Amino acid sequence: MKTVSTLTCVTLFALGMSLRSSNVQGQTTKQPSSQASPSNVTAAPTSASEAHARGDIAGEWQGTLQAGKSLRIILKITKTDKGWGAKMYSIDQGAQPINVSSVVLDGSTLRYSVELIGGNYEGTLSADGNSILGNWTQGPNPLPLTLVRATKETAWEIPVPPPPPKPMAADANPSFEVATIKPSKPEAQGKGFRVNGRNVATINTSLDDLIEFAYDVHAKQIIGGPEWLDKDKYDVAAVPDKEGSPSYEQWKSMVQKLLADRFKLTFHHDKKELSVYVLTVGKGGLKNVTKSESPAPGFSIPIRPAPGGIAMSVRNGTMTNFAVFGLQGAVLDRPVLDQTGLTDRFDFTLTWAPDESQFGGRIPPPSESTNPPPGLFTAIQEQLGLKLDGVKAPADVMVIDHVEKPSEN
Repeated sequence: MKTVSTLTCVTLFALGMSLRSSNVQGQTTKQPSSQASPSNVTAAPTSASEAHARGDIAGEWQGTLQAGKSLRIILKITKTDKGWGAKMYSIDQGAQPINVSSVVLDGSTLRYSVELIGGNYEGTLSADGNSILGNWTQGPNPLPLTLVRATKETAWEIPVPPPPPKPMAADANPSFEVATIKPSKPEAQGKGFRVNGRNVATINTSLDDLIEFAYDVHAKQIIGGPEWLDKDKYDVAAVPDKEGSPSYEQWKSMVQKLLADRFKLTFHHDKKELSVYVLTVGKGGLKNVTKSESPAPGFSIPIRPAPGGIAMSVRNGTMTNFAVFGLQGAVLDRPVLDQTGLTDRFDFTLTWAPDESQFGGRIPPPSESTNPPPGLFTAIQEQLGLKLDGVKAPADVMVIDHVEKPSEN
Protein backbone atom coordinates (compact mmCIF):
# COMPACT_ATOMS: atom_id res chain seq x y z
CA MET A 1 0.00 0.00 0.00
CA LYS A 2 1.58 3.24 -1.10
CA THR A 3 1.50 6.26 1.17
CA VAL A 4 1.05 9.82 -0.03
CA SER A 5 4.35 11.65 0.33
CA THR A 6 4.50 14.69 2.58
CA LEU A 7 5.20 17.85 0.66
CA THR A 8 6.38 20.74 2.77
CA CYS A 9 6.79 23.13 -0.14
CA VAL A 10 5.70 23.04 -3.75
CA THR A 11 7.54 25.53 -5.92
CA LEU A 12 7.42 25.94 -9.67
CA PHE A 13 9.40 28.64 -11.47
CA ALA A 14 9.90 30.17 -8.04
CA LEU A 15 12.12 33.12 -7.20
CA GLY A 16 15.07 32.20 -4.99
CA MET A 17 14.52 34.58 -2.09
CA SER A 18 15.74 33.74 1.40
CA LEU A 19 13.73 36.52 2.99
CA ARG A 20 10.84 36.31 0.59
CA SER A 21 9.98 32.68 0.09
CA SER A 22 11.41 29.19 0.17
CA ASN A 23 15.03 28.77 -0.71
CA VAL A 24 16.08 28.32 -4.32
CA GLN A 25 15.64 24.55 -4.11
CA GLY A 26 11.99 24.70 -3.13
CA GLN A 27 12.38 23.64 0.48
CA THR A 28 10.77 25.01 3.60
CA THR A 29 11.59 28.65 4.31
CA LYS A 30 14.70 29.01 6.40
CA GLN A 31 14.10 31.18 9.43
CA PRO A 32 16.78 33.26 11.17
CA SER A 33 18.16 31.22 14.01
CA SER A 34 19.31 33.86 16.44
CA GLN A 35 18.43 37.29 17.73
CA ALA A 36 20.16 40.00 15.74
CA SER A 37 21.46 43.33 16.94
CA PRO A 38 19.40 46.43 16.16
CA SER A 39 19.88 48.17 12.84
CA ASN A 40 22.40 50.96 12.90
CA VAL A 41 20.38 53.07 10.47
CA THR A 42 19.48 56.49 11.84
CA ALA A 43 17.14 59.09 10.47
CA ALA A 44 18.66 61.97 8.58
CA PRO A 45 18.07 65.32 10.28
CA THR A 46 15.35 67.42 8.71
CA SER A 47 14.27 71.03 9.04
CA ALA A 48 10.90 71.89 10.58
CA SER A 49 9.45 72.53 7.15
CA GLU A 50 10.55 69.05 6.00
CA ALA A 51 9.14 67.24 9.03
CA HIS A 52 6.20 65.01 8.18
CA ALA A 53 2.96 65.18 10.08
CA ARG A 54 2.26 62.30 12.41
CA GLY A 55 0.17 59.78 10.55
CA ASP A 56 1.51 60.65 7.08
CA ILE A 57 3.40 57.47 6.27
CA ALA A 58 3.26 57.67 2.46
CA GLY A 59 6.69 57.55 0.88
CA GLU A 60 9.80 55.43 0.81
CA TRP A 61 11.26 53.89 3.96
CA GLN A 62 14.49 51.95 4.34
CA GLY A 63 16.46 50.04 6.94
CA THR A 64 18.91 47.17 7.40
CA LEU A 65 17.83 43.79 8.74
CA GLN A 66 20.51 41.67 10.39
CA ALA A 67 19.43 38.11 9.51
CA GLY A 68 22.70 36.22 9.45
CA LYS A 69 23.86 38.79 6.94
CA SER A 70 22.90 42.41 6.31
CA LEU A 71 19.80 42.77 4.16
CA ARG A 72 18.76 46.24 3.04
CA ILE A 73 14.98 46.59 3.09
CA ILE A 74 12.97 49.22 1.22
CA LEU A 75 9.26 49.76 1.95
CA LYS A 76 7.26 51.90 -0.49
CA ILE A 77 3.95 53.01 1.07
CA THR A 78 1.18 54.65 -0.95
CA LYS A 79 -2.15 56.14 0.04
CA THR A 80 -5.18 54.31 -1.39
CA ASP A 81 -8.93 54.77 -1.29
CA LYS A 82 -9.13 52.04 1.34
CA GLY A 83 -6.17 53.15 3.46
CA TRP A 84 -2.59 52.19 2.71
CA GLY A 85 -0.83 49.93 0.23
CA ALA A 86 2.84 48.98 0.03
CA LYS A 87 5.54 47.02 -1.74
CA MET A 88 8.67 45.72 -0.05
CA TYR A 89 12.09 45.16 -1.60
CA SER A 90 15.04 43.17 -0.27
CA ILE A 91 17.55 44.79 -2.58
CA ASP A 92 20.52 42.63 -1.57
CA GLN A 93 18.55 39.59 -2.79
CA GLY A 94 17.27 41.02 -6.07
CA ALA A 95 15.02 43.63 -7.58
CA GLN A 96 11.69 41.82 -7.44
CA PRO A 97 9.03 43.70 -5.41
CA ILE A 98 7.13 41.78 -2.75
CA ASN A 99 3.46 42.67 -2.38
CA VAL A 100 2.53 43.72 1.15
CA SER A 101 -0.79 42.18 2.18
CA SER A 102 -1.87 44.87 4.64
CA VAL A 103 -0.63 48.12 6.16
CA VAL A 104 -2.26 49.53 9.30
CA LEU A 105 -1.39 52.65 11.28
CA ASP A 106 -3.04 52.61 14.70
CA GLY A 107 -2.05 55.76 16.54
CA SER A 108 1.73 55.64 16.48
CA THR A 109 1.90 51.86 15.87
CA LEU A 110 2.60 50.72 12.31
CA ARG A 111 1.92 47.12 11.33
CA TYR A 112 2.32 45.47 7.95
CA SER A 113 2.18 41.85 6.85
CA VAL A 114 3.47 39.89 3.86
CA GLU A 115 1.35 36.75 3.57
CA LEU A 116 3.49 35.23 0.81
CA ILE A 117 6.39 34.66 3.19
CA GLY A 118 4.63 34.66 6.55
CA GLY A 119 6.34 37.91 7.54
CA ASN A 120 5.06 40.65 9.84
CA TYR A 121 6.42 43.98 11.01
CA GLU A 122 5.35 46.10 13.98
CA GLY A 123 6.97 49.36 14.98
CA THR A 124 6.44 52.74 16.59
CA LEU A 125 6.37 55.89 14.49
CA SER A 126 8.51 58.69 15.87
CA ALA A 127 7.04 62.04 16.88
CA ASP A 128 8.43 63.75 13.77
CA GLY A 129 7.11 61.00 11.50
CA ASN A 130 10.54 60.23 10.05
CA SER A 131 11.50 56.90 11.66
CA ILE A 132 9.87 53.68 12.81
CA LEU A 133 11.48 51.56 15.53
CA GLY A 134 10.24 47.99 15.46
CA ASN A 135 10.74 44.29 14.77
CA TRP A 136 10.41 42.03 11.73
CA THR A 137 9.01 38.57 12.52
CA GLN A 138 9.30 35.61 10.15
CA GLY A 139 9.52 32.62 12.42
CA PRO A 140 9.94 32.29 16.17
CA ASN A 141 12.55 35.03 16.69
CA PRO A 142 11.71 38.70 16.04
CA LEU A 143 14.54 40.68 14.44
CA PRO A 144 15.04 44.41 15.13
CA LEU A 145 14.43 46.63 12.12
CA THR A 146 14.47 50.42 12.19
CA LEU A 147 12.97 52.08 9.13
CA VAL A 148 13.74 55.69 8.26
CA ARG A 149 12.05 57.89 5.72
CA ALA A 150 14.29 58.21 2.67
CA THR A 151 15.00 61.46 0.85
CA LYS A 152 16.25 61.98 -2.69
CA GLU A 153 19.74 62.24 -1.29
CA THR A 154 19.61 59.20 1.02
CA ALA A 155 17.38 56.79 -0.90
CA TRP A 156 18.96 53.47 -1.84
CA GLU A 157 18.83 52.50 -5.47
CA ILE A 158 16.57 49.60 -6.34
CA PRO A 159 18.35 47.34 -8.83
CA VAL A 160 16.89 47.11 -12.31
CA PRO A 161 15.09 43.76 -12.65
CA PRO A 162 16.79 41.40 -15.09
CA PRO A 163 14.90 40.77 -18.31
CA PRO A 164 12.59 37.76 -18.09
CA PRO A 165 14.07 34.58 -19.52
CA LYS A 166 13.35 34.02 -23.18
CA PRO A 167 10.59 31.43 -23.46
CA MET A 168 11.10 28.26 -25.42
CA ALA A 169 9.31 28.22 -28.77
CA ALA A 170 5.70 27.17 -28.22
CA ASP A 171 5.92 24.51 -30.96
CA ALA A 172 9.18 23.03 -29.62
CA ASN A 173 9.15 19.38 -28.52
CA PRO A 174 12.16 19.30 -26.20
CA SER A 175 13.96 16.46 -24.49
CA PHE A 176 16.61 16.65 -21.80
CA GLU A 177 20.02 17.03 -23.43
CA VAL A 178 21.74 16.36 -20.11
CA ALA A 179 20.06 14.82 -17.05
CA THR A 180 21.68 13.80 -13.77
CA ILE A 181 19.75 11.60 -11.32
CA LYS A 182 21.24 11.18 -7.86
CA PRO A 183 19.88 9.70 -4.62
CA SER A 184 18.67 12.45 -2.30
CA LYS A 185 20.35 13.08 1.02
CA PRO A 186 18.73 10.89 3.69
CA GLU A 187 18.12 13.89 5.94
CA ALA A 188 16.35 15.92 3.21
CA GLN A 189 12.85 17.11 4.08
CA GLY A 190 9.95 17.92 1.78
CA LYS A 191 10.31 18.01 -1.98
CA GLY A 192 10.47 20.62 -4.70
CA PHE A 193 10.28 21.25 -8.45
CA ARG A 194 12.06 24.23 -9.99
CA VAL A 195 12.88 25.85 -13.32
CA ASN A 196 15.52 28.57 -13.47
CA GLY A 197 15.91 29.70 -17.06
CA ARG A 198 16.92 26.52 -18.92
CA ASN A 199 17.95 24.64 -15.77
CA VAL A 200 15.38 22.17 -14.49
CA ALA A 201 15.59 20.53 -11.07
CA THR A 202 13.62 18.34 -8.71
CA ILE A 203 14.59 17.90 -5.07
CA ASN A 204 13.93 14.83 -2.91
CA THR A 205 11.37 13.37 -5.34
CA SER A 206 10.34 9.73 -5.62
CA LEU A 207 9.45 8.04 -8.89
CA ASP A 208 5.85 8.28 -7.72
CA ASP A 209 6.26 12.07 -7.40
CA LEU A 210 7.77 12.33 -10.88
CA ILE A 211 4.93 10.33 -12.43
CA GLU A 212 2.32 12.43 -10.62
CA PHE A 213 3.94 15.61 -11.91
CA ALA A 214 4.54 14.43 -15.47
CA TYR A 215 1.03 13.06 -16.01
CA ASP A 216 -1.07 15.28 -13.66
CA VAL A 217 -2.28 12.29 -11.66
CA HIS A 218 -2.75 11.58 -7.98
CA ALA A 219 -0.95 8.71 -6.23
CA LYS A 220 -4.28 6.84 -6.10
CA GLN A 221 -4.37 6.91 -9.91
CA ILE A 222 -1.10 4.93 -10.11
CA ILE A 223 -1.74 1.20 -9.95
CA GLY A 224 0.96 -1.42 -9.38
CA GLY A 225 4.70 -0.91 -9.41
CA PRO A 226 7.50 -2.02 -7.07
CA GLU A 227 7.74 -1.29 -3.35
CA TRP A 228 10.40 1.41 -3.86
CA LEU A 229 8.17 3.47 -6.21
CA ASP A 230 7.30 6.00 -3.50
CA LYS A 231 10.20 5.35 -1.10
CA ASP A 232 13.47 5.91 -2.99
CA LYS A 233 14.08 9.67 -3.35
CA TYR A 234 16.09 11.37 -6.09
CA ASP A 235 17.47 14.78 -7.03
CA VAL A 236 17.21 15.47 -10.75
CA ALA A 237 19.20 18.21 -12.53
CA ALA A 238 18.66 18.60 -16.25
CA VAL A 239 19.04 20.93 -19.23
CA PRO A 240 16.77 20.75 -22.31
CA ASP A 241 18.08 20.36 -25.86
CA LYS A 242 16.17 23.42 -27.09
CA GLU A 243 16.89 27.09 -26.39
CA GLY A 244 14.70 29.11 -24.04
CA SER A 245 12.87 28.52 -20.79
CA PRO A 246 10.35 25.66 -21.09
CA SER A 247 6.67 26.09 -20.36
CA TYR A 248 4.92 23.96 -17.77
CA GLU A 249 3.59 21.62 -20.46
CA GLN A 250 7.03 21.32 -22.10
CA TRP A 251 8.59 20.56 -18.73
CA LYS A 252 6.08 17.77 -18.10
CA SER A 253 6.75 16.36 -21.57
CA MET A 254 10.49 16.23 -20.88
CA VAL A 255 9.93 14.44 -17.57
CA GLN A 256 7.72 11.90 -19.37
CA LYS A 257 10.59 11.17 -21.78
CA LEU A 258 13.05 10.96 -18.86
CA LEU A 259 10.84 8.39 -17.13
CA ALA A 260 10.75 6.24 -20.27
CA ASP A 261 14.47 6.58 -21.00
CA ARG A 262 16.10 6.39 -17.58
CA PHE A 263 13.50 4.46 -15.53
CA LYS A 264 12.27 2.31 -18.46
CA LEU A 265 8.70 3.14 -17.46
CA THR A 266 5.90 1.53 -19.46
CA PHE A 267 2.21 1.56 -18.51
CA HIS A 268 -1.29 1.35 -19.89
CA HIS A 269 -4.44 3.32 -19.12
CA ASP A 270 -7.60 2.00 -17.49
CA LYS A 271 -10.75 3.41 -15.88
CA LYS A 272 -11.66 3.06 -12.23
CA GLU A 273 -14.34 4.67 -10.09
CA LEU A 274 -12.56 6.80 -7.50
CA SER A 275 -13.45 9.26 -4.80
CA VAL A 276 -12.41 12.67 -6.12
CA TYR A 277 -12.74 16.31 -5.15
CA VAL A 278 -14.32 18.86 -7.50
CA LEU A 279 -13.27 22.52 -7.29
CA THR A 280 -15.95 25.05 -8.32
CA VAL A 281 -16.74 28.73 -7.80
CA GLY A 282 -19.19 29.44 -4.96
CA LYS A 283 -22.47 31.31 -5.38
CA GLY A 284 -21.00 34.60 -4.16
CA GLY A 285 -18.03 34.53 -6.57
CA LEU A 286 -14.33 34.77 -5.87
CA LYS A 287 -12.98 36.46 -2.73
CA ASN A 288 -9.47 37.78 -2.03
CA VAL A 289 -8.29 36.54 -5.42
CA THR A 290 -6.61 39.01 -7.78
CA LYS A 291 -5.54 38.65 -11.38
CA SER A 292 -1.78 38.34 -11.59
CA GLU A 293 0.22 41.21 -13.07
CA SER A 294 3.28 39.07 -13.69
CA PRO A 295 4.41 38.80 -17.32
CA ALA A 296 6.26 35.56 -16.58
CA PRO A 297 4.84 32.30 -17.96
CA GLY A 298 5.57 30.28 -14.82
CA PHE A 299 3.85 30.02 -11.45
CA SER A 300 4.82 29.29 -7.86
CA ILE A 301 2.90 27.57 -5.06
CA PRO A 302 5.03 27.63 -1.89
CA ILE A 303 3.60 26.05 1.24
CA ARG A 304 4.77 27.28 4.63
CA PRO A 305 3.82 27.15 8.32
CA ALA A 306 1.38 29.81 9.51
CA PRO A 307 0.06 30.66 12.99
CA GLY A 308 -2.14 27.73 13.97
CA GLY A 309 -1.84 25.96 10.62
CA ILE A 310 -0.50 26.01 7.06
CA ALA A 311 -0.48 28.67 4.32
CA MET A 312 -0.38 28.03 0.57
CA SER A 313 0.39 31.01 -1.66
CA VAL A 314 -0.46 30.84 -5.34
CA ARG A 315 1.44 33.32 -7.48
CA ASN A 316 0.70 33.73 -11.19
CA GLY A 317 -1.14 30.41 -11.15
CA THR A 318 -4.31 29.16 -12.81
CA MET A 319 -7.05 27.41 -10.90
CA THR A 320 -5.91 24.19 -12.55
CA ASN A 321 -2.39 24.77 -11.17
CA PHE A 322 -3.95 25.33 -7.72
CA ALA A 323 -6.17 22.24 -7.96
CA VAL A 324 -3.71 19.79 -9.52
CA PHE A 325 -0.22 20.97 -8.57
CA GLY A 326 -1.17 22.41 -5.17
CA LEU A 327 -4.12 20.58 -3.61
CA GLN A 328 -3.85 17.26 -5.44
CA GLY A 329 -0.06 17.08 -5.62
CA ALA A 330 0.70 18.18 -2.09
CA VAL A 331 -2.24 18.13 0.28
CA LEU A 332 -5.20 15.88 -0.40
CA ASP A 333 -5.71 12.13 -0.32
CA ARG A 334 -7.53 11.91 -3.65
CA PRO A 335 -7.56 13.48 -7.14
CA VAL A 336 -8.85 17.05 -7.60
CA LEU A 337 -10.78 18.15 -10.69
CA ASP A 338 -10.85 21.84 -11.65
CA GLN A 339 -14.38 22.72 -12.75
CA THR A 340 -14.19 26.47 -12.04
CA GLY A 341 -14.12 27.35 -15.74
CA LEU A 342 -11.55 30.10 -14.94
CA THR A 343 -8.54 30.43 -17.22
CA ASP A 344 -6.82 33.61 -15.94
CA ARG A 345 -3.70 33.59 -13.78
CA PHE A 346 -4.21 34.67 -10.17
CA ASP A 347 -2.45 35.62 -6.93
CA PHE A 348 -3.93 34.52 -3.59
CA THR A 349 -3.11 32.92 -0.25
CA LEU A 350 -5.03 30.20 1.56
CA THR A 351 -4.49 29.54 5.28
CA TRP A 352 -5.98 26.56 7.09
CA ALA A 353 -5.52 24.06 9.90
CA PRO A 354 -4.74 20.67 8.27
CA ASP A 355 -6.12 17.39 9.54
CA GLU A 356 -4.65 13.88 9.51
CA SER A 357 -6.05 13.08 6.06
CA GLN A 358 -3.81 15.75 4.50
CA PHE A 359 -0.09 15.66 3.65
CA GLY A 360 -0.16 11.88 3.97
CA GLY A 361 -0.92 12.20 7.67
CA ARG A 362 2.53 13.65 8.31
CA ILE A 363 1.98 17.26 9.29
CA PRO A 364 4.09 19.39 11.64
CA PRO A 365 2.53 20.40 14.96
CA PRO A 366 0.80 23.78 14.46
CA SER A 367 2.30 26.82 16.11
CA GLU A 368 0.36 28.50 18.87
CA SER A 369 -2.32 30.95 17.79
CA THR A 370 -5.07 32.82 19.62
CA ASN A 371 -7.09 32.80 16.40
CA PRO A 372 -6.37 29.55 14.54
CA PRO A 373 -7.58 29.25 10.94
CA PRO A 374 -10.47 26.97 9.94
CA GLY A 375 -10.20 23.60 8.24
CA LEU A 376 -9.38 23.35 4.55
CA PHE A 377 -12.91 23.08 3.14
CA THR A 378 -14.24 25.99 5.21
CA ALA A 379 -11.14 28.08 4.46
CA ILE A 380 -11.47 27.57 0.70
CA GLN A 381 -15.07 28.79 0.83
CA GLU A 382 -14.63 31.64 3.31
CA GLN A 383 -11.28 32.98 2.11
CA LEU A 384 -11.45 32.35 -1.66
CA GLY A 385 -15.13 32.01 -2.53
CA LEU A 386 -14.50 28.53 -3.95
CA LYS A 387 -16.06 25.16 -3.09
CA LEU A 388 -14.39 21.78 -2.77
CA ASP A 389 -16.84 18.89 -2.83
CA GLY A 390 -16.21 15.15 -2.60
CA VAL A 391 -17.86 12.94 -5.23
CA LYS A 392 -17.38 9.54 -6.87
CA ALA A 393 -16.51 9.57 -10.56
CA PRO A 394 -14.86 7.38 -13.20
CA ALA A 395 -11.20 8.40 -13.36
CA ASP A 396 -8.30 7.52 -15.61
CA VAL A 397 -5.68 5.37 -13.90
CA MET A 398 -2.14 4.41 -14.92
CA VAL A 399 -1.31 0.72 -14.57
CA ILE A 400 2.46 0.20 -14.30
CA ASP A 401 3.63 -2.56 -16.66
CA HIS A 402 7.38 -2.18 -16.13
CA VAL A 403 9.81 0.12 -14.37
CA GLU A 404 13.45 -0.02 -13.27
CA LYS A 405 15.68 1.97 -10.97
CA PRO A 406 17.34 4.81 -12.90
CA SER A 407 20.22 4.06 -15.22
CA GLU A 408 23.69 5.42 -14.53
CA ASN A 409 24.40 9.09 -15.24
